[in-house]
Order: sequence, then C-alpha cells, then structure tokens
Amino acid sequence: MEDQLNFKATELRLGLPGSSEEHENKKAAASPPIAKNNKRASPDSAAEECSTSSNLIDAPPTKTQVVGWPPIRSYRKNSLQLREAYVKVSVDGAPYLRKIDLKVYNSYPELIKALEKMFNLANINGSDFAPTYEDKDGDWMLVGDVPWNMFVSSCKRLRIMKGSEARGLSTCF
Repeated sequence: MEDQLNFKATELRLGLPGSSEEHENKKAAASPPIAKNNKRASPDSAAEECSTSSNLIDAPPTKTQVVGWPPIRSYRKNSLQLREAYVKVSVDGAPYLRKIDLKVYNSYPELIKALEKMFNLANINGSDFAPTYEDKDGDWMLVGDVPWNMFVSSCKRLRIMKGSEARGLSTCF
C-alpha cells in the first residue's frame, strides 16, 4: 500500500525547487565541506570570503551614509536658517491689514517712513496717530521704546493707534 501512496512526491525537503536528493548528494561529494560560523563577519572579511569562495552567496555591499542622515527635526532646521521677521500691521480706522518684513528696515525712522507711505498717513508721530507694537509677552508698547534689534526680535505685530488711545503708553523716540 505504501508503494501506491507515493510519499516521495509529497515529501517536504530542504533545498531549491527542482533539485533532487541524488543531485544534492553528488554535489556534496564533489565540493569540500564548509565550516559554519555563528558569528557575524566584518565587511572586510565577508568581502574576502566572497572573492575567494565561489560556493558562498555574495554579501550585501557595505552601507554608506545617506545624504540627510541622521534626520533633523524641522524646528531645528528652521532655527538654523535665517528667518524673516514678518509682522502684521493694522491702522485704526483702516479696513485692511498689511504684512511687512522688519529685517528690510535698519532703523525706526526708515520703518515709520515706510508705514506712512504704505497707509497714506501724513505724520504718524504727530498727535493723530501713535505707532505701537505687541511684544512676545503680549504687552503693547510704543515703537521706539527699546533698541532697534531688540524691537525686531520681540515684535509680534504693529498697530498704528489713534493718538488718544496711546496716551497711557510711553513717549515715542
């Protein structure tokens, strides 16, 4: 009855598909035995073994450093780059806002002149309007109260207030 079941056809074997046991026995007799080592080979020794032994499978090439590796978080990338200091500018009574880059200007007079031109105002420093800004702490201050570089780094937004509203702040320039 065992002859009829054909166990050879359903037998599970290790090896490549299509290879037979007889073929494996002939191949093993023809080639010298390979000593197995459980340790990982260094890239140099693996390359030497691959070049000297044709019976071994080629080792993968050594990894080179990928460009942009290790990854840098986006907030670090942004802090390394020079930032523009864009702030919103509003004028009391004007129905629109503008956005300006404070890094473009080098001093308070340049900024005031540009704002006067942008919003068609005759004299911002007169009694009608007072330029104010909100700093990082959320406090409203008059433009010109701190040195220019400190102003550029701490200004979140500008507001050109009516002069009567800005009386409680401090003097400008």
